[in-house]
Amino acid sequence: MEDRLRPARGFGRPSTEEASTALRHLVLADSPLGDRVQQLVHFGQLPARCRAEPARIHARGALHAGAGIADLIGVAETALITSGTPSYPLGLEIAAELRPDDDDHGPVR
Repeated sequence: MEDRLRPARGFGRPSTEEASTALRHLVLADSPLGDRVQQLVHFGQLPARCRAEPARIHARGALHAGAGIADLIGVAETALITSGTPSYPLGLEIAAELRPDDDDHGPVR
């Protein structure tokens, strides 16, 4: 937030950024979706906008909130239908990065 607030202050418009931040907190903190689904939604939307690093952050947030790698792959597949490429390969790349290393490469959760 501070990175966005600094230029807003410089131009005498901090109230807009503060209101945007408050709205974001209200929508995310009080969402009926819950943390897991909310993080998965963010993960699905960000690759479609070619926002790889924020997508990685929300993918990790989804895993932390109880999602599995299979959930991330399912979201990436859905993004293929709704957003096309490059969202699908980017989503798969992120899911692969976050998959725990294992020797048997069995089913993912």
